[in-house]
Amino acid sequence: MLTNKNFAAIDIGTNSVHLIVVKLLEHGNFEIIDREKEVIRLGEGFSGDIKKLSDDAIERAVNAIGRFKQIADLHKAKVRAVATSAVRESLNKNDFIEQVHKQTGIDVEVISGQEEARLIYLGMLRAVPIYEKRALCVDIGGGSTELIIGVNGKIEFSRSVKIGAVRLTQKFFPDGKISKSAIKECKEWVEGEIFHVTNYASKYGFEICVGSSGTIQSAGYILSEMTNREVTPNRILNNFEFTKDELSKVVDLILGAKTISDRKKIKGMDTKRADIFPAGVIILQTIFEQLKINKLIISEYALREGIVVDTLQNLNIEQHRPRLSDIRYESVLQLAKTCYFDSNHCFHVSNLASKLFDDLEELHKLDNSTREYLIAATLLHDIGHHISHNQHHKHSNYIIRNSELMGFNETEINIIANIARYHRKSHPKQKHPEFASLSSANQTIVKKLSAILRVADALDRSHQQKVGSLSTNLDNGTVTISLKTNKVPIDIELWNLGRRQKLFEDVFGKKLVISIK
Repeated sequence: MLTNKNFAAIDIGTNSVHLIVVKLLEHGNFEIIDREKEVIRLGEGFSGDIKKLSDDAIERAVNAIGRFKQIADLHKAKVRAVATSAVRESLNKNDFIEQVHKQTGIDVEVISGQEEARLIYLGMLRAVPIYEKRALCVDIGGGSTELIIGVNGKIEFSRSVKIGAVRLTQKFFPDGKISKSAIKECKEWVEGEIFHVTNYASKYGFEICVGSSGTIQSAGYILSEMTNREVTPNRILNNFEFTKDELSKVVDLILGAKTISDRKKIKGMDTKRADIFPAGVIILQTIFEQLKINKLIISEYALREGIVVDTLQNLNIEQHRPRLSDIRYESVLQLAKTCYFDSNHCFHVSNLASKLFDDLEELHKLDNSTREYLIAATLLHDIGHHISHNQHHKHSNYIIRNSELMGFNETEINIIANIARYHRKSHPKQKHPEFASLSSANQTIVKKLSAILRVADALDRSHQQKVGSLSTNLDNGTVTISLKTNKVPIDIELWNLGRRQKLFEDVFGKKLVISIK
């Protein structure tokens, strides 16, 4: 819940970390009142797949985030920080997250490529008039490139590809020098990486192309110098356009400057980007070619503005709709349908679990936001059947952990996966790696919500929705659940509950008693 009128979003990328501070206005609008950027090269030392963040890179990032936190504090702004490709792929991301929290008090959200794409689209919608148009959105980052096709505010297609300006620079131009052979190899690599994605995207079609990121903005600045086209006094490029032919001129100019020092001399060139810009424009030109793009419009808004929009939307949902937000619900339901879930059973278990959660609020003492984790887990708890009935709870855990549920960050996805995993069989244990990887606070959430899910699932063991509704009563050492069954025998449900209620009793320290109406 936001308790003041200012909010800050921090975007922790592979190349740089960005801050915006906004003043919240009426009707979900906002005004940017401060912004900062620092180049941190968090993905430094990587080529190809990102393996481990270096100590120096982590220190640079933590120091920058600390300075941004001080700026946010000056504005009395609540902070939300999101990390993308470099942190997402690194083996030591938990160390990074812990260091940031220890030194700044900020809890970093690590988001999937799909979630990154969604937030970028949300940001772009606030900057350029594309809402009713079928728009192709392109964002080239340091570690990944996001491609999105959306219309009327809904995403129809999105992919995150592991090609970025920093990643490819270190793979093909590690010393900053350009050669014809390196250009050829880089171009072929990009073509191979994005061919299937662009081929699939082209089937959707688009009316307009919008781009964001340092690479695209740098191309815009250079073009404004080459063509004497004016930009605003503050060098804002929002709605600045360039064509395929104009981009080709920029590419020829950049790739003709063989060294970093040569590129720094180019008018409009961001000198801090001179080393990674060749890889960036090769990516951009290849996307233009494969998707037959004739013109691109620049959006000044992207991920960090999308974070603001998403936060405001979630705030509104929390205040007015006590259920899964639309984007979360749609992504959960899509995964459930893909795995051919038993919809009658899962929706019924979801209703029972939600009622238990609401009735037992004073017992579990969880924040209402965790209710969404429970609902998601109830809808997905049995999707492991898609692989095998045997140990399907573990299969559900695996599928959820490896799915990019839009609207949830990585930590939230892991919480949901663990809740689903513990709906049957073993109780949560520290010897289970996926459970042990969670923080102590999140382990508590998993224990409490999986205990509730076990009870709700047991009450529909027959998958015939024999328990119509329930109510609860707390009395010192007992929790009494009254069941309305419409006089239908529920012997198998009661038998199953007897086998599963121990986790509930252990977690909450209460004896579970059943009453049948």
